[in-house]
Amino acid sequence: MPDHLPEINLHLPYITPELPGVGGKIRQKTKHFIVQEIPLYEPSGEGIHLYLNITKQDTTTRDIQIGLAKLFNLDPSQVGKAGLKDKYAIATQTLSVVFDGDQPDPGEIKEIVEKELPVKVNWAKYHTNKLRAGHLLGNQFTITITDVEEDALEKAQKIADKIQEIGIPNYYGVQRTGKEGENIKQGWLLLKNKKRIRDRWLRKLLLSSYQSYLCNRYLAQRVENEKYTELIQGDIAKKHDTGGEFHVEDLETEQKRFNNKEISFTAPMFGYKMREATDESGIFESSILDSVTITKKDFRKHHVKGTRRTGRILPEITLDTCEDGLMISFTLMKGSYATTVLREFMKNDVFAD
Repeated sequence: MPDHLPEINLHLPYITPELPGVGGKIRQKTKHFIVQEIPLYEPSGEGIHLYLNITKQDTTTRDIQIGLAKLFNLDPSQVGKAGLKDKYAIATQTLSVVFDGDQPDPGEIKEIVEKELPVKVNWAKYHTNKLRAGHLLGNQFTITITDVEEDALEKAQKIADKIQEIGIPNYYGVQRTGKEGENIKQGWLLLKNKKRIRDRWLRKLLLSSYQSYLCNRYLAQRVENEKYTELIQGDIAKKHDTGGEFHVEDLETEQKRFNNKEISFTAPMFGYKMREATDESGIFESSILDSVTITKKDFRKHHVKGTRRTGRILPEITLDTCEDGLMISFTLMKGSYATTVLREFMKNDVFAD
């Protein structure tokens, strides 16, 4: 088996290739991209972790995390966050700061943070635990696409109707891959012990990038094999109401539930502890790893456990026109990318690099 970097394929097929896109551009102005985190729970008002709900723009979540750590003499790992938000956007999210001793007044901390960091603090409230990755339900987006083609609203509505019917593959966005897939290359080199990186945060990012790339290849091949709207024997399906996962054994019965949007297939985020599909679906998953010369042993060496990812997004989409172009609003579950939805509407490769 060859032991050199396999060719990287960033092509992601559309789910509505027969419908023309609206073209256009995004992020022409920061106000054209608005995202608001939907919390998993509300802070109780007691505890040592101060939750700060902030609105930021033109800066990264990581920058704010590091800024808060410096401000309160903490390690960045002591500043909690539920997720990363886009840099070039008006983004509202919550972070947590630990005060293991006297708890200062939330109002005073609000004033200090707003004075020292480029954010608006909407509220500050204590809670018993640190805010951790994944502690959110999802994100609400309102995005304006500018420079769209004529009859953009009509074109967009046809695409939205199709998405409402079958959903969209839950691709990872280009934010994970880096320009021209550079993060992917570095992730493979790390997994094969051909590169070492001391920075723990960067190492984790690059390994996650490669996992995400493999997940995208799985979803892309599923679309190309015309298995996106069909379950495969041995799939691991997920119940949308409870989050429970199970192996698909009775294809006919489960396909009806899939069509009714009660369940979806899951895609692999490969790792040494990932729950594996069986039968035909298991063979398909294994072929993805075989094609890139990565083994379960490689993941184990780098402590990459793996998990499953819901295979499709089922957003409810609202469309409207505005002075600057086409406005699109939708809510996504945590971990899903707005760019995945937008590219389906725009179809102009604006997210290719």
